[in-house]
Amino acid sequence: MLGLLILLFSCQEEVHLELRDTVDFPVVEGIWTTNSNLNQVRVSMSQSYYDSSTYRPVTDAEVYIIHEERGKRFNFEYSQQTKSYLPVYNERGFEGQHYTLHVKMNGNHYRSSGVLLEAPELDSLSYRYKEKRLLRPEGYYITLHGKIPFEEDNYYRVRVVRNDTLLVSRSDYLLFDETFGTAALEDGFEIETIPFDEGDEVRIGLYRLNEGAYDYLEGLVELMYNDGGLFTPPPQNPPSNFELVEGDTPVLGYYMVGPVLSEAVTIQ
Repeated sequence: MLGLLILLFSCQEEVHLELRDTVDFPVVEGIWTTNSNLNQVRVSMSQSYYDSSTYRPVTDAEVYIIHEERGKRFNFEYSQQTKSYLPVYNERGFEGQHYTLHVKMNGNHYRSSGVLLEAPELDSLSYRYKEKRLLRPEGYYITLHGKIPFEEDNYYRVRVVRNDTLLVSRSDYLLFDETFGTAALEDGFEIETIPFDEGDEVRIGLYRLNEGAYDYLEGLVELMYNDGGLFTPPPQNPPSNFELVEGDTPVLGYYMVGPVLSEAVTIQ
């Protein structure tokens, strides 16, 4: 028996997938909401799957949004502090209006459009303490209460901020659509993956998305859970909702336009 164990361990070998070498592509991540403090566009260059280098921002792109109903242009300028492009005049979006994001760089012109949909209802947050279980740490868990009165275009994301820190690990991307049922908020939508401690200040943002942005975020979460092992599919980029208007270099990333509702609570 000991000899068999030694043989099994001796056969283990770390496998490093040989992925195709690719050129660097621009990555655009745009957010346009009803809250002017959240609106920004990040433009960077892509990295290979095994590349651990730091974030590479593009600082000289031309970025603007067109409000289609009014024909008005909102210009953005690069902020060194946030490493993103911010609206020059702190503009925001309005429900029922159509907004198109344009990004021009290195002879390429990228475009993505969306309608800022009506917001659902977010009435309150509650929390309760839960004991430690096999797959659940002990702590306080937040539940959202509200209502989704819509019969279509039900794509949502919940963003969580703990003590001024946005949570962005793979388990923190909280997405749900109508497959969960439109009563998800009425029944109480519990954030089961994030425990909080006494004294934590928790801020919740509930976003209603267009389908293209939701599909991108779903693909991003799948990629984050892909460990590159033998029993997982080859990693691939999430589906972008941008189109190439001019030029020959494809673009990655997404444009999220939609309303956002915010609530906060301090764990007592």
